[in-house]
Amino acid sequence: MSRRILTTVLAVLTGPMLAACEPPAPPEQPAAATQPETPHGRATPIQPSQAGHADVNGIRLYHEVYGAGEPVVLLPGGLMTIPEMALLVQALAEERQVIAVELQGHGRTADTDRPLRLETMADDVAALIEHLGFEKADVVGYSLGGDVALRTAIQHPGRVRRLVVLSTPYAHSGWYPTVQVGMAQTDSKLAEQLKETPTGVASRDWPQPERFPQFLDKLGAMMAEDYDWSAEIRRLPMPVLLAYADHDAISPRHIAEFFALLGGGLKDPGWQNTQLSNARLAIIPGYSHYNFFTAPELGPIIEKFLADPLTKPQGGEAAAASKATE
Repeated sequence: MSRRILTTVLAVLTGPMLAACEPPAPPEQPAAATQPETPHGRATPIQPSQAGHADVNGIRLYHEVYGAGEPVVLLPGGLMTIPEMALLVQALAEERQVIAVELQGHGRTADTDRPLRLETMADDVAALIEHLGFEKADVVGYSLGGDVALRTAIQHPGRVRRLVVLSTPYAHSGWYPTVQVGMAQTDSKLAEQLKETPTGVASRDWPQPERFPQFLDKLGAMMAEDYDWSAEIRRLPMPVLLAYADHDAISPRHIAEFFALLGGGLKDPGWQNTQLSNARLAIIPGYSHYNFFTAPELGPIIEKFLADPLTKPQGGEAAAASKATE
């Protein structure tokens, strides 16, 4: 495998975790950390009020709970764990209860013999929402986590109050061709290079740590699959926020098409904004797909969307309290 292909694979999966095999990112594109940079310096990590595993659909799904208020489920990207999302967790937890999740085979959620499918992981998220005692929750997902968030909304619309999709396409063709090639190259041969990613490190504590290379085979096969969810996205009933970097790995044409599928950008809303759709679109300048989740602008943009009366569904609010996790 060429160094260029390897770099693309690592970038798509891990974003700033490229530091394991590339020179450190320049200051304007900081690498992720448990204490991420903010305009005011480094963020002080907050501690979860709950942490543990939920037994759902044949796996033990690790999650952490932060803050209080309406529940927001946060799904990190491929091979990422919760600490890499610290900046966004902290921003959202100021007003809401954040349930950060490590998906199948990621971090402290060990892989099993169960096939790796976006649809199954979406079922896991819906089951977790129910397990925690909520009727509904807002769901936020980045990259691979955005795929799972989308599938959760499609398959379980009754569980998703509002949906936030970060740096994620609605079809495989939305990724630039070089990115598609890189994703298709992911397999167990990369185990040595990926062993220092957050999930690679966490896999050492799995009941069967030798599963990590096999998990990479499963992950690569899943990411190479072609898909187009446009018909299902047109039927989504909940408000949706799409957010991207201005130099994302997803083409601007695809982003505009995604927004249009949700009813956004199709007509003038009227000078009093009386005909706004339920969809919102944000493009944040100065970022790429690989460091987008570190953007300090993301938290306020998501909070504004969640607090907007025009995107706040009436009735059916989630339960005020959750069950204790183990």
